[in-house]
Amino acid sequence: MTQLPISPSSSNTHAVVIGGSIAGLLAARMLTEYFEQVTIIERDYYPQHPQPRSGVPQSNQAHFLLIRGKQIIEELFPGFVEELSTKGAIHVDVLKDFLWLSEYGLWPRFSSDLTTWSCTRNLIENILCKRLGKYPNLKIMEGHQVSQLLATDDHQIVTGVRFKDREGKESTIKADLTVDASGRNSKASQWLESLGYEKPQQQSINSFLGYASRWYQGPLKHQVDWTCITLTPKATQCKRGGIIIPIEGEQYIVTLTGVGEDYPPTDEQGFLEFARSLRRPDIYQIIKDAQPLSPAYGYRRTENQLRHYEKLSRFPENFLILGDGVCSFNPVYGQGMTVAALGALTLKHCLEEQKSEGFNLNLQGLSRRFQKQLAQVNYTPWLMATGEDLCWPTTVGGEVTRVTKLIHSYMDLVKRSLCNDPTVLKVFAEVIHMIKPSSVLFSPNILLRVLLNLLSQKENSKNLTETYSLNSEPE
Repeated sequence: MTQLPISPSSSNTHAVVIGGSIAGLLAARMLTEYFEQVTIIERDYYPQHPQPRSGVPQSNQAHFLLIRGKQIIEELFPGFVEELSTKGAIHVDVLKDFLWLSEYGLWPRFSSDLTTWSCTRNLIENILCKRLGKYPNLKIMEGHQVSQLLATDDHQIVTGVRFKDREGKESTIKADLTVDASGRNSKASQWLESLGYEKPQQQSINSFLGYASRWYQGPLKHQVDWTCITLTPKATQCKRGGIIIPIEGEQYIVTLTGVGEDYPPTDEQGFLEFARSLRRPDIYQIIKDAQPLSPAYGYRRTENQLRHYEKLSRFPENFLILGDGVCSFNPVYGQGMTVAALGALTLKHCLEEQKSEGFNLNLQGLSRRFQKQLAQVNYTPWLMATGEDLCWPTTVGGEVTRVTKLIHSYMDLVKRSLCNDPTVLKVFAEVIHMIKPSSVLFSPNILLRVLLNLLSQKENSKNLTETYSLNSEPE
């Protein structure tokens, strides 16, 4: 077996990132501040221009960068937001520019300071790759796939990786820190098992939601007062939903969703008929005469998966796992890129905590510290995504405890309030966009408003019933 020359590896000189996903790119950027050399090993090839790539099956689907994700990426890559703007991304006020039909009705719309940018995932990835290309201590090895972890004789410390190219030629590379960001298909649990470690406990919650996306030429031919639209499913009544978001190049993406294996078709007529069946006609009216730029791309791998690496009794030093390899969400909730950014920020915090006197970086204990802190970061978005999916009777997996039922009941009251109370809606949006913790929804102020809204709704319902009864009495 021919080997590449093994990289010199003195104290904290080299970090290897497995996988050049959004999570991998952001983690690599963070590591450039702490290591002399950072290497990303990516099995795919990055296109020169923003376009879908085979290694990312969701490249053609709609993506949305939440506000907290935008903030973190801007911190890592100053000028990122400006570059999005110059390359055609659409500035969006998430409370003014969205027409949002929730399960309980339309959300009120008003100007706010909650803004982000609407564009393709392809554009974001392209900007990040080109920015990283300017870092002299970062290298991206495209067309290579990691097959094994290297470790010390006692398997207590990961020392690098074995990988192969497209022709199957194997090589090794040494690293002081190895980070797995290879996504849903991560082999980390198998690699650890081969070193004598237990596999992590795994949770899977699947609502069997599928979706299909199609690209259209803009601008919209119909006169509308919104920039984006979301028509959500309604439990027990309508399992179907849809969104429209604008993207760069005066185009827009239409995504249709269906829960409980009610998957949207990808053929021309089936896609249109599915859009016609939604709770409002807006999306159908827009696309029935629009110019499509692509076929409809289907996607059905939407189960939520959580691997509890933080609970393992033993874990090797100098090895970390982040991104979808640890926690992957139903993509319909748009959390992936932002949680990836939060993972990179968590890595920075852990590395800072590992610093000893002066600028020396001690990696001992970093692995367990990071996995535990990352688990805390993933906790809220996991509850938000799975909480929605568990509302459907077709969902498989997940244990609905008394506490879970209580939380779901309260959140249902919160969601009922969103249609009538802009104050509650703004706080809810801040939680959804991860700029405030979910605990704010349980603060005394919000709790009081939710209860008052509930009483008001009951009173209105009572008055309507009494009015109907009076008008129905025989003369």
